[in-house]
Amino acid sequence: MLPLKLRSARNSIAAFVAALACAASPASAADSLDALVLAYPDTIQTRSGNDLILRNGVRLDMGASGSAMSFDVVLSHASIRDMFRIAYPAGAPLTAPAWNFDPGRFRNKVFFDAMYGDCRKGEVMRDLVSVVWLPKHWGHNIEVTRINGVADRLREVSDQIDALPDQVRRAAWPIAGTYACRGVADAGQPSMHAYGAALDLNLAFSSYWLWDNARTVRKNVWRNQMPAEIVDIFEHHGFIWGGRWYHYDTMHFEYRPELLGLAPAPTPR
Repeated sequence: MLPLKLRSARNSIAAFVAALACAASPASAADSLDALVLAYPDTIQTRSGNDLILRNGVRLDMGASGSAMSFDVVLSHASIRDMFRIAYPAGAPLTAPAWNFDPGRFRNKVFFDAMYGDCRKGEVMRDLVSVVWLPKHWGHNIEVTRINGVADRLREVSDQIDALPDQVRRAAWPIAGTYACRGVADAGQPSMHAYGAALDLNLAFSSYWLWDNARTVRKNVWRNQMPAEIVDIFEHHGFIWGGRWYHYDTMHFEYRPELLGLAPAPTPR
């Protein structure tokens, strides 16, 4: 049974994303884009028309939603608006997603480069900091970005997972990966690992669609061993889970609070 605080947060987040999923008007698109301003207050100042204005003065065109484009094209060429094409089902049961249901996999490179930097130019590494993961039961350092409070959120996640029963907590360590300057295998765009804003948990409890497809004739047969308690904790702190994707990656969590309707606590200065 989830603690009352997490159950309450889970219900409120689920209601938020359900509202986004049901809305289809231009006004709802505006509401989704305003979620970016609320989700990243350290780096985004405001929006003006179709532009996002960052605190460093950079203006980003949010583009149009490529509703007529195929899944594969949008995956490689998503606009900022496209990132909201599929509502993320926070708090939903952990079940097999529908065909090509990949909420959060549409990422706009220009947007994330503007916030976190381009790893190929060495711009991400300067903001990486160490977080002790599960200090009571594992205690190893992992490297993640401090931007947007990602490191602070992961410390909170770590503390809550550290308090879980052993049979649940063991899925969260050892860590399989954090920062890595690389792209997504099937998209050609940077992974959130390339921004220091993602981590992969214990490989022994993980399933990944590309690895599974290489071993079997049946393609994209969703499998999951990641405990719901761990998924709930990550989602409560602004991280989406790769197990909610048709192209599943059940070890993977990335910081995407805009898809969860979360305005984070202020980052300590």
